[in-house]
Amino acid sequence: MSAIAARHSRRARSSLARREARRFHLFLSPWLIGFVLFGGGPILASIAISSTDWNLLSSPTWAGLANYEKMTADPEFWDAVGNTFSYGVGAVSLGVLFTFGLALLLNQPLRFQGLFRTVMYLPSVVSGVATALLWLNILHPDYGLINKLLALIGVEGPPWLGSTEWAMPALILMSVWGAGNTIVIYLAGLQGIPATLYEAAEIDGAGWWRRFWSVTVPMMSPVIFFNVVTGFIASIQAYTLILIMTEGGPANATMVLGLYIYRQAFVFFDMGYAAALSWAMFLIVIAVTLVQFGLARRWVHYEFAG
Repeated sequence: MSAIAARHSRRARSSLARREARRFHLFLSPWLIGFVLFGGGPILASIAISSTDWNLLSSPTWAGLANYEKMTADPEFWDAVGNTFSYGVGAVSLGVLFTFGLALLLNQPLRFQGLFRTVMYLPSVVSGVATALLWLNILHPDYGLINKLLALIGVEGPPWLGSTEWAMPALILMSVWGAGNTIVIYLAGLQGIPATLYEAAEIDGAGWWRRFWSVTVPMMSPVIFFNVVTGFIASIQAYTLILIMTEGGPANATMVLGLYIYRQAFVFFDMGYAAALSWAMFLIVIAVTLVQFGLARRWVHYEFAG
């Protein structure tokens, strides 16, 4: 009887495992179909397109590696790469300082704490076009809010988006707008730091700065690292707000790589070259991310690392 019962038990477990597998594949199928149609398919197509000369109006012709060779000798491409790194370094550095500082303030036990957190998060739900139009008015050289405030203290504001020197700093300044999601991530990290660490540091006589530098920063370093990596990836791909704000000007001072790809594809209709540029962007993202992971070993602290 025991052998028969064991066989029945194995059959029941096998049947249950098959049912669970069917359910797994059933629930996975919408994502899988969506990825094949809207992700994997276009990715494979872009590889083929990058090897062609195609203007959308005629049939593509085989070009081999000509688009990639063109890229290496294209000065506008290298200018766009330089502008992209300038924007990325500036936006991520300012973003980390601004959002981490706001998260520290919003983590304090203040009155109307929930209201303050809501107000700080609201800009992140505003659409990109609305954000661009808002900042076009804020940065306007004549009636913009920033120059009006500078005039109150006797400082003449720069032309911002109309200047080759100030256009990129203006975009970097604008990049901190809508950082509500990053602030939420920092808040979650701050609230996950054990209070016992602060108590132990206080017993040892550590002041607020020593507690911040020796407890908060090390414990928050994985969260900071995550936001730095994702921030760089987003900044390398940025183009929507820049397209609306400056269209890459003045004099290509804000022509970032994402906007350069868009222009090649939908202004000059050079789809083959645009696809090759997109793969160059992908490789840049991979390279930057690998460098960041390599450097992370020197400053990222994991509490339970062996």
